[in-house]
Amino acid sequence: MTSLAGKTLFITGASRGIGLAIALRAARDGANVVIAAKSGVANPKLPGTIHTAAAAVEAAGGRALALKLDIREADQVEAAAAQAAEHFGGIDIVVNNASAIWLAGTADTPVKRFDLMHQVNTRGTFLVTQACLPYLKQAANPHVLMLAPPPNLDPKWFAPHTAYTIAKYGMSLCVLGMSAEFAPLGIAVNALWPRTVIATAAIAMIDGVKAEHCRTPQIVADAAHAILVRPARGYSGHFAIDEEVLRAAGVEDFGAYAVQPGAALLPDLFLD
Repeated sequence: MTSLAGKTLFITGASRGIGLAIALRAARDGANVVIAAKSGVANPKLPGTIHTAAAAVEAAGGRALALKLDIREADQVEAAAAQAAEHFGGIDIVVNNASAIWLAGTADTPVKRFDLMHQVNTRGTFLVTQACLPYLKQAANPHVLMLAPPPNLDPKWFAPHTAYTIAKYGMSLCVLGMSAEFAPLGIAVNALWPRTVIATAAIAMIDGVKAEHCRTPQIVADAAHAILVRPARGYSGHFAIDEEVLRAAGVEDFGAYAVQPGAALLPDLFLD
């Protein structure tokens, strides 16, 4: 399979950034895309809403369903999964992209930030996957993809921002457990992480990072597409890196993904 035509993707945090890029790449194949995010109305500090994202998906050739969803709320998640499945006749792919970030040390991390990161990153990923599981069981080539890093227990990745690292690795640990748990069902569960920092709204949280030293979300979207078209039973439990996925798919020139071609690129967190 080389196309996502006719497949239904349930993507969290898809109103902007990497989630939107993945949605648009699938839309170009003619996929159905559920835009599940909190951004129901425009925010002057952040571009995009579920409605602008849905319009972009349809303009790109896909079909869209905009769902205002707070993945911290279990009843909302269950209802959204049911609505998506009813609207499109099922769910083939879940992309757990929604994530909260707060890059600060222990003394400078308010408990509300700690709670937010764990509720969105770890708990939200678990809830969304759990709610979509009955529909994935019925899909022909079901995939779950987490935007999460390879687990790395080097203390250097914990010391500067222990709370965030624990919360983000919670998504990674879901991959470890669910990939093994769902293997008999033929449901692939994988993680994808960028080699370099990606130019999204989240980079504002990283001191000293400028967009010109980043790649665009398109590289992650293209890598996600390359994973999601694979046979689910033959590719699961992997912690993939965008650049490595695309090299394996035959991509050799990555210059087009740079925000500013020729500028030095910053490696992303959690990668040695």
